[in-house]
Amino acid sequence: MSDKKTYRPEEQKKALIHRLKRIEGQIRGIEAMIENDAYCNDILQQSAAAGSAIDGFNQELLAAHIHCCVANGIRRGDEEVIDELVKTIRKLMK
Repeated sequence: MSDKKTYRPEEQKKALIHRLKRIEGQIRGIEAMIENDAYCNDILQQSAAAGSAIDGFNQELLAAHIHCCVANGIRRGDEEVIDELVKTIRKLMK
């Protein structure tokens, strides 16, 4: 983990945390389904929905990262920020 920090507007923090809480609820729901011996296909569908929710979170955070951190890095002449972004995108696309 990096020592770098990103200061986000309060509205953005709230939106990201709201998404995470919804994802957390979905994961707890899947856990309950397993505990209650739910049908495998039903669990898989909920798992896919949770995966899509995480993808949506990542897309929102990536857009904010590009607009803020990457753009500011480029303005400062920090070429490493581009390499970092490329690595991150590759990880997200696996």
